[in-house]
Amino acid sequence: MLINLLLLTAGFIILIYGANKLVDAASDLALRLNVPKIVIGLTIVAFGTSAPELSVNLLAAAKQNSDIALGNVIGSNILNILLILGIASFITPLGVKSNTTWIEIPLALLSALLVLASTSERWLGQMGEASVISRSEGLFFLAFFIIFLVYNFQLARQGNNELLDIEAKLYSKPKAILFITLGLGLLVLGGQLIVNNAVVIAKELGLSERLIGLTVVSIGTSLPELATSVAAARKKSVDLAIGNIVGSNIFNVFLVLGLSALITPIPVSPEALLDILVNILASTLLFLFLFTGRGRQLERLEGSLFLLIYATYLAFLIFYR
Repeated sequence: MLINLLLLTAGFIILIYGANKLVDAASDLALRLNVPKIVIGLTIVAFGTSAPELSVNLLAAAKQNSDIALGNVIGSNILNILLILGIASFITPLGVKSNTTWIEIPLALLSALLVLASTSERWLGQMGEASVISRSEGLFFLAFFIIFLVYNFQLARQGNNELLDIEAKLYSKPKAILFITLGLGLLVLGGQLIVNNAVVIAKELGLSERLIGLTVVSIGTSLPELATSVAAARKKSVDLAIGNIVGSNIFNVFLVLGLSALITPIPVSPEALLDILVNILASTLLFLFLFTGRGRQLERLEGSLFLLIYATYLAFLIFYR
């Protein structure tokens, strides 16, 4: 199992490195081809932090490892709010813009509620039907993702998007294409290593794929969000610190889970209701905390509550699985 742990770790390193190379090279090539920075920022760059989750989920869905696919998305979203924003708010109180407060955070909450709605057969007592996120529901998620992109394009045209400050890496076109190919290859390789070895480790330890997806896999694929938000908080770029997390959660459900369900319908185990409800709780608290204290600000006290909830949830997963 030690070899599997080393391969799993190598998978995360390869995955994140590949995502960075892909984003850098694709952004550079797009600039050279005179693609507007708005388009680059809202597609290639924004895609970068969700690329690890997307790669792992598509491979997990293709391999019928549905518990890892669902656990990775839900686990990442829970971790993003409770752990990453909890840590970032300890570094500096996180102020939130009006658009983020009234549109983006409610949209993240809506995404969490839609996951619950898409698995409502089991929870509403319709036991004759399996609880599955179907292909049609995957298309529904993707439709919301397109709406979110259109909304961001409108913001960007008004000069309200932080992703427009994009610098070229000065790659030649052949080198950029080479790095794009390399990045895509590393995403596939890293994703394969993560999914394959996560399944083996789960079996060796007698753990469920759901638990591995919610903990080890989701933590590893959320490292880009952690690095981005902590760095932004240290630089006092509070809009980016919280916007990065909210945007990632929207991407994860509407794009990552949507595409995963298109590949193969995702069965949902009864135990997943807890995870779905914790995800809804986290998004709800994030919204409500913007109206406590000084208002439109996530402060250290509220961040500490996030961390306490995450530690309690993690302990429950481990000791009461």
